[in-house]
Amino acid sequence: MTNGRAVAYRGEMLRSLLVLACTVVLLAPSADASSATSLTITYLADSGRPTERVRWTVACQPTSGTHPRRLAVCRELARLGPRAFAPVPKDTACAEIYGGPQVAIVTGRLAGRRVWAKLSRTDGCQIERWGRVRSLLPAGGA
Repeated sequence: MTNGRAVAYRGEMLRSLLVLACTVVLLAPSADASSATSLTITYLADSGRPTERVRWTVACQPTSGTHPRRLAVCRELARLGPRAFAPVPKDTACAEIYGGPQVAIVTGRLAGRRVWAKLSRTDGCQIERWGRVRSLLPAGGA
């Protein structure tokens, strides 16, 4: 190889290594704020008495917050992913079953995505949503 070709070859190799390194960095999982889970749960045992409420926080990776079962919550949220708080699709027929006056408002971020969900027990579909994130809510609260 001539000296000019060797320099060009090394330059091409360095560019390839740089592209590879950037790809690895971009694709590697990270625990930065964009993938974080940090939620506030406001629970009302009776929606008719909104001043009587309990408020908890929970964060995952690392697990922290005021929720009494934060480890179970983080496991459940990791298993469910984005469908944890998925709304009931429009035009869904729901059984007219009243499950109680409980309401929970969940706000924050789940795996980096904004969350605002109102959970209730007003019909069969809402009761199913409530049950999907059971660990988030008070034991015996449903």
